[in-house]
Amino acid sequence: MPSTFDRAMRVMRKHDPQAKEEGFGMLMPVAAQFLTELIDAFETETDHGLRCWLLELIGLARCDDALALLTRELTSDDESLRSWGELGLRELNSRSARTVLWEHGFVV
Repeated sequence: MPSTFDRAMRVMRKHDPQAKEEGFGMLMPVAAQFLTELIDAFETETDHGLRCWLLELIGLARCDDALALLTRELTSDDESLRSWGELGLRELNSRSARTVLWEHGFVV
């Protein structure tokens, strides 16, 4: 039986926008439980929109284990990923995350 993560990812890859939203909604409340899977999926995903959603979910997980990825994306060439990196660090709201934001010139 597929895990919640696998089911949600399958739904998020459908062409139907409403189905995609439902897949995202399945992962929102349990993002922290699937942080490793979310990071792995983000690193291998090629669809830009899905990568943005994955990074948003990684930020919503509010786990220190995401600090390195969120920090890296804060300096991405892609404006959307930079934005989700910043928001993820703000969601994390740890001393380390605030330090990273301050070091990159963001108001903390």
